[in-house]
Amino acid sequence: MTRWCSRFTSLLLASLVLLSGCASQPDNSLQCGIVSGYLEPDANQDLYRVVVTHLNGKPVISKPNYRLHPGVYEFTLAELISAPLLKVKLAARTPKVLSITVEAEQRYHLAAKFNTDKRYRGNDTGYWQPEVWLQEHHECE
Repeated sequence: MTRWCSRFTSLLLASLVLLSGCASQPDNSLQCGIVSGYLEPDANQDLYRVVVTHLNGKPVISKPNYRLHPGVYEFTLAELISAPLLKVKLAARTPKVLSITVEAEQRYHLAAKFNTDKRYRGNDTGYWQPEVWLQEHHECE
């Protein structure tokens, strides 16, 4: 009987160790970060809104927030620059790709940075660049 109790005790202790290890592991499936395009950036800093057209190369319907697991994502963005100084042709207003490393508990606000360092005319696509203009703490629910 003592041998059986010893085996049972060992098995019970091993089970408790396994269960306590499982309980202390964080649940990574609930971790997320948010990429947002709804907030109006400061036009005085030559920042304008963007529209998301693709996420990781796949077409999407643009929405205010993208709730994503931590990782690297590629956003294809179309700019919404309404500056009177912008004189490029419609054909030059092409989407650009921005790669973002999304971290848990973070929100990233997207914008189009209008480059005002020179006059852009014709088919010059260098007049803007996509960027994260604001990063802030945000808890996923």
